[in-house]
Amino acid sequence: VQLQASGGGLVQAGGSLRLSCTASGHTFSNYAMNWFRQAPGKERQLVAGISSGGRTYSAESVKGRFTVSRDNAKNTVYLQMIDLKFEDTAVYYCAAGRGVKWPSGDGMDYWGKGTLVTVSS
Repeated sequence: VQLQASGGGLVQAGGSLRLSCTASGHTFSNYAMNWFRQAPGKERQLVAGISSGGRTYSAESVKGRFTVSRDNAKNTVYLQMIDLKFEDTAVYYCAAGRGVKWPSGDGMDYWGKGTLVTVSS
């Protein structure tokens, strides 16, 4: 199973980015897909997730700014980020799981390599 995240980059505060994560090697639609982030010197944090049935979760720090969605036909999950803030700077990872627990983020089965998001103030 492979998860490939993309879409990171450098953006000014207040700007927008859309991250994508494409999965291969498993039945994508059966898995909850999730986005985590890890800033330098900080613990990894669950940002948002979407269940196999389309139910979503967002951390309080990103509610109203980040939107998670999925396209099962493309085996891809997205994270639309608007009104980015300096504190959103982090490496963003996607992860898949069948027994996912929110908000703890427990239950991930597979992890992708991260994509770096840098927000300049």
